[in-house]
Amino acid sequence: MTGRGDEETEAHEASGRRARGELESDVLAALWAADGPLTARDVRERLPGDLAYTTVLTILSRLHDKGMLVRHREGRGYAYEPARDEASHTAQRMHSLLQGGSDREAVLARFVSELSAQDEHLLHQLLSGHGDTPPESPRPRGKR
Repeated sequence: MTGRGDEETEAHEASGRRARGELESDVLAALWAADGPLTARDVRERLPGDLAYTTVLTILSRLHDKGMLVRHREGRGYAYEPARDEASHTAQRMHSLLQGGSDREAVLARFVSELSAQDEHLLHQLLSGHGDTPPESPRPRGKR
């Protein structure tokens, strides 16, 4: 049985085009891996394939418009950097997916049941307050 992800991968391979959101993810990954802000030209050089400069500019502009990037004037253009670190971004995406589910308890139960033993132990430590405090915690535990 193939899932939607398999179909998108097959379509990507057949057309040579990236799956929806893949280019944005690649751009974000390049920016997270960088030591500082990057220009569109810098980002283009760090991405696989032979993308047009204007394509990279479009993706950077879209990510900026979504609030995912901040930009600083550099010469006649801009240098871009992520608005949040990768962990904060991923946590926000996980939270959004959880909010969209109709059965929050079932989603959390399934998520926890599929964790590795190491991740389960880490989660237990974080929930019990015996682990390191995650970076950039938006509010103290227990507050909603």
